[in-house]
Amino acid sequence: MEKDLGNYRKSYEKGALLETSISENPMEVFQKWFHEVDTHFQEDETNAMTISTIGTDGFPKNRVVLLKKYTYEGFIFYTNYESEKGKAIAANPNVCVSFHWAAAERQVIIKGRAEKIADNLSDGYFESRPKGSQLGAIASQQSSVIESRDVLESKLKSLESEYKNKEILRPKFWGGFMIKPIEIEFWQGRANRLHDRIRYQLQTDFSWKMDRLSP
Repeated sequence: MEKDLGNYRKSYEKGALLETSISENPMEVFQKWFHEVDTHFQEDETNAMTISTIGTDGFPKNRVVLLKKYTYEGFIFYTNYESEKGKAIAANPNVCVSFHWAAAERQVIIKGRAEKIADNLSDGYFESRPKGSQLGAIASQQSSVIESRDVLESKLKSLESEYKNKEILRPKFWGGFMIKPIEIEFWQGRANRLHDRIRYQLQTDFSWKMDRLSP
């Protein structure tokens, strides 16, 4: 079972991150990086991000979710509010999300606080989803124990019949969170492991303090 990974090596040489060439606002840097990765690098899902929460059992837990919108105010994703993730956020809204864009040799790490978005915004996004995804959100009691896959398939078939000619409304237990950042770190791989790390921290006057971190 043992496997020595000590000889796994990669030289990072695809870019640089210099204070003289980036904005004072990290959301503008994020927008630029996201666009560059989405346009020029082969990433299956550029919007895939790992979110870390502190569970009600006191342990941190990571999982991948999909970013669905970002603004100057924050980052929005959708989930079941009654899931393990949703309950963890309700108990402790301090979260961390990260993007790893391997093809571009870049990472972004974001600390912030998650808040539910307005119901009408969640309604609007739910309406835009394919019908199968809408019914899937209703069928799944996310994070709960189920006997088998057949339970889900049976529930979905029942819902397909029930809503065949009916409008599907967003269930109240499903909706969006916005992560409002207080700290954003950009990481660009560089040669000889001397990577670029630029950290932005939100100040009390809502400006951002920029620092370079040692790799």
